[in-house]
Amino acid sequence: MKKRTNFLIYPLLLIGVFLVFANSCVKDEDDKNVPVLSTTEVTEITTNTAQSGGNIIDDGGITITVRGVCWNTNENPTIDDNKTENGTGAGSFTSSISGLEPNTTYYVRAYATNSVGSGFGSAISFTTQEGFTDPRDGKVYQTVVIGDQEWMAENLAYAPSNGNYWAYRNQNHYVATYGYLYDWKTALNVCPDGWHLPTDAEWTELVNYIAADGYSGQVGTALKSTSGWNEDGNGTDIYGFTALPGGSRYYTGTFNSAGFEGCWWTATDDTDLSPGEIYAIYWGMNYYYGHYNSYIYNIWINKECGFSVRCVKD
Repeated sequence: MKKRTNFLIYPLLLIGVFLVFANSCVKDEDDKNVPVLSTTEVTEITTNTAQSGGNIIDDGGITITVRGVCWNTNENPTIDDNKTENGTGAGSFTSSISGLEPNTTYYVRAYATNSVGSGFGSAISFTTQEGFTDPRDGKVYQTVVIGDQEWMAENLAYAPSNGNYWAYRNQNHYVATYGYLYDWKTALNVCPDGWHLPTDAEWTELVNYIAADGYSGQVGTALKSTSGWNEDGNGTDIYGFTALPGGSRYYTGTFNSAGFEGCWWTATDDTDLSPGEIYAIYWGMNYYYGHYNSYIYNIWINKECGFSVRCVKD
């Protein structure tokens, strides 16, 4: 009886070894069918957004059902963390990453999934811009350094306790994108401590720097955001300034040109043109049906108009 028991155990052990070996071979074979891809460089980094993507080198012979990038603050993010979904199939793709925290290091890697599983590119680390938190209301503004100046990369959206300011068309949902429109006297004092309303000379310094950097005649395009302008008037936003067409409020009370024009106050009033100190200088960019996409200009206007504000660091 004892010998018979031993006789049965040996075959069972052999079968177990065979199954382990067989499963290992299947797993190795499946691994060969997982997509192979690389992660592309992280670019356009702001306080809360960035751009990356991937290139699928080998789909494993099986159709890619979803692809994108995943990210987290740990070194090996997976699709169980934050992720984008950027179509199907092989080839290269671009992903926009959002919802990030300022001044934080993240790790991102591309992924692609087929019916066998998910493959990943190498993890790339990046750190979001520090940005600026307005202590008056807690709003975080993206900032950008261009030449020797540091600018807010968003229009100011602070509601002061006094002065004249408006949401475009008096509809508050515009504020999240365009900020408020301020009259000139309010604009002079609305920037937070450590920042100020730029003078005409400071705007001129910005424009001259970009022109000298290889974009002469294309300064408006280089400063404009890559989306948000009507009639194909978007820019390239080379410097991260992200100028948006927030429109304006004329001194008579009429709102104009959101989507087509952006207007920003300077701290410079034009006393030569306005004996009663009626006028101040503003800078503008616009786009009207195929015209002026690269154009940026400065001109005087009535101080009671409502324009956007971009603060520059002291």
